[in-house]
Amino acid sequence: MSYTTLISQDHAGVRRLTIDRADKLNALNRQVLTELASAVQQARHDDSVRVLVLAGAGEKAFVAGADIAEMADLDPAQAQDFARQGQALMRAIETLGKPVIARIQGYALGGGLELAMACHLRIASMHTRLGQPEINLGLVPGFGGTQRLSRLCGRGAALELCLLGAPIDAARAQALGLLTRVVEPEQLDAEVERVAQQLARSAPIALRHILASVIEGGECALDQALLLEQQAFALCFASADMREGTRAFIERRKAVFRGA
Repeated sequence: MSYTTLISQDHAGVRRLTIDRADKLNALNRQVLTELASAVQQARHDDSVRVLVLAGAGEKAFVAGADIAEMADLDPAQAQDFARQGQALMRAIETLGKPVIARIQGYALGGGLELAMACHLRIASMHTRLGQPEINLGLVPGFGGTQRLSRLCGRGAALELCLLGAPIDAARAQALGLLTRVVEPEQLDAEVERVAQQLARSAPIALRHILASVIEGGECALDQALLLEQQAFALCFASADMREGTRAFIERRKAVFRGA
């Protein structure tokens, strides 16, 4: 598919989606949300896509937030619809069933941080600045920020970022568990590619079950979550990938996983 606000590139099982609004610091408007939702859905059903990478054009921002100019004149009903659209996209990313990596440079603020938090891994330049500054606009985060921050970093950090509205640097974000890895700016693309290719070579069925066990299990009571893990473990034994993985280990060779 062709997009107006996105650039889609495929390489060796990895699809990179770049939000192409550098002049607006890649701000999320309705068109971006719609096109991202379509692209995520397409990736879900494309077996050639093993890993999804989300990026922002230019070096100033991953995504600097939602498009304030578009939001400014919304009435409450329209605002709820906008939040619903954003939350639906974030949930679609989170539950894709394939690993999603956020490549973060520059600013990741407001809706940009919420987009990054919906991804499974967040790899950032050490010059990144992250935050939920909605309080400075008289708003609250609307795309899941209050909830994912609490789950990723704890209530204290979520309240700090949302109540004070001040951005934090990459080192603090990594210490809070908000970032997976932090690298020098010139190493960012190489590190994202290295991690993406490792995941693309991994067993897709096992990856899907790990994602579901962690994400869905994290919302359950422990006994129910353990049952989910138990079932996922058992289901892997029905896959050819599991036979290939164990056989390759015994034969001291690299496994070739085909997602079957």
